[in-house]
Amino acid sequence: MADKLRVAIVGVGGIANAHMAGWLDNPNAELVAGCDLNETVLNNWGAKYNIKNLTTKTADLFNDSRVDIIDICTPNNYHAPLAIDALKAGKHVLCEKPLAPSPDLIRDMIAARDASGKMLMTAQHFRFSGVAKAMKAEIDTGVLGEIYHARSWMLRRAAAPIRPGFILKDQATGGACIDIGVHILDLTLWFMGNPKPISVTGVSRTELAHKPGAFSIWGGAIPQEMNVEEFASAFVRFENGATLILEVSWLLHHDTEGEDMQMWLYGKNGGSHWPKCEIYQSNNATQQLSNRTLKLTKDIRPAHAQECIEFAQAIVDGKPSPVPAEQSLQVLSILNGVYKSQETGSEVKL
Repeated sequence: MADKLRVAIVGVGGIANAHMAGWLDNPNAELVAGCDLNETVLNNWGAKYNIKNLTTKTADLFNDSRVDIIDICTPNNYHAPLAIDALKAGKHVLCEKPLAPSPDLIRDMIAARDASGKMLMTAQHFRFSGVAKAMKAEIDTGVLGEIYHARSWMLRRAAAPIRPGFILKDQATGGACIDIGVHILDLTLWFMGNPKPISVTGVSRTELAHKPGAFSIWGGAIPQEMNVEEFASAFVRFENGATLILEVSWLLHHDTEGEDMQMWLYGKNGGSHWPKCEIYQSNNATQQLSNRTLKLTKDIRPAHAQECIEFAQAIVDGKPSPVPAEQSLQVLSILNGVYKSQETGSEVKL
């Protein structure tokens, strides 16, 4: 195309830096502006990437006819109002996960998307890694048959993000459940074909963060102001009869250094493990077991960058969003159900 899509980032600290490779080397888009409430952070970012159009007011970008895409990289609680305003202004929106902290807000975003005719995509970057794409393509061949159960976890050992945007409820809404639970849950549902969830039983707890001397290997002492959960687990039922066990934590006493992210899927014809990308089957005729590992190719670029590339490409090609908001609605319905189940002590119907 003669003219590239013009991109502006809202919230240039933190995760925005992981997006940069996808915008600085993008055949269909170019980064032209940035916005942040912290002028020091904003100016340093602009100097680093040679971006001249800098502002502390989002309206300056939303009202700029030269901007086509808004990339939202702010804390969770600001996603929905920013995305809705950007869509109403006629911008395509790429928004960091979670798309919004509640199902109702995602429904509002979907309504704004439909009214605008623009694209809305959640930045679920794990979908864009080579190991995820390979596993999804293999599962879509039907090799597992009907998937009737899944086990997924994303567990960290003393690895909580301790910035306010993650640990304060007024900015993040929730803790580990919504921060990293959204990653492994989105990926699991995607692999399963996004079956409709109908109920969830869950817990969300904080047991370690406020113990004397509690620390994170990502920044030292955990602030006592932290008021979100560090651990969550859930049992989910789906309309097609499938079930899922989910576990997430920032601080669990787990046998890992940093992070352990795994998924097991069990189908009528076989099972699988991600990220090993292994398939497990049984031949009843010969009574033999077989295991095989998928052949993988090295990723061309990091997943955070690849999601930006594919987002812009979908706009240019007139294709649907690579991560539809409706699928993010499923994810948040389950995670919101975990919080409700913790409050009520019982199963929550979705």
